[in-house]
Amino acid sequence: MTSHARKAGSRSLGRRGVLLGALLIAAAIAVVVLMLVSVSSSPPLRTEGARISHLTIASSLVHRKMGLTLVTPAGGGGHRPLLVFLHGHYANNNSVLSDQLFAALHALGPRAPDIAFPAGGDLSYWHNRASGAWGSYVLDEVIPKALTVLAADPRRVAIGGLSMGGFGAYDLARLDPGRFCAVGGDAPAIWTAYGKTEGGAFDDARDFARNDLITAARANPKLYGHTPLWLDVGAQDPYFHTTDQELASALHIHLHVWPGGHNSTYWNAHWNDYLGFYTHALATCR
Repeated sequence: MTSHARKAGSRSLGRRGVLLGALLIAAAIAVVVLMLVSVSSSPPLRTEGARISHLTIASSLVHRKMGLTLVTPAGGGGHRPLLVFLHGHYANNNSVLSDQLFAALHALGPRAPDIAFPAGGDLSYWHNRASGAWGSYVLDEVIPKALTVLAADPRRVAIGGLSMGGFGAYDLARLDPGRFCAVGGDAPAIWTAYGKTEGGAFDDARDFARNDLITAARANPKLYGHTPLWLDVGAQDPYFHTTDQELASALHIHLHVWPGGHNSTYWNAHWNDYLGFYTHALATCR
């Protein structure tokens, strides 16, 4: 190849490189634009007059900054009861917010509670462990913060959650008896043995044993005293239908079983039931 040919080839490769780079940049811009269009086209939540507040807790117990989402029902006003609701794994403090939640909250009128949705990490399972004192964080940082900001009634507090959060609600209420007016778990993540758990849910077998709800309930069916308890699960839940039934049997309580799996479609279909349970329990709590 002559020197002239080599130079021409080099220029051609250079132009192709520039063209390829431009195409890649254009493709990247197109992806970003599509993402922005998708986000902007998502309809906003229909909050039915409820107010959403976003706070940050600089936690000394889990050693990081954590999000806290607070929901005040339409009409506002202080001294409402408080529901603390814990999210599932790989979710966050905003994951549970939905049109169905706000519609159910609005339907309760002046009886509706304030709701606190704390962030709990991807796989904390809401209990004290090597990665942080996640249970103490809820009890000693989240709840006091929510009560103060919302001016809610400290004597009327309930706790609940779905999946990982349902386990967390039952575990925290067991460790702090008498703290809550009601406890609820919606398809809670319950296992019968450490070897059957999801990876990351517990540090080791000893950590699981300290938080083994079924064994604790079998040893003491009155584990929660006279606190009203709620359990539900989808009839097609592939993970926790059987173990949730075992927990309900050990506690001698009713397990609500409805059609559906382990997903937001199932949970969103039952916000009226969930909030109705908490509202009644909070109204009669002394």
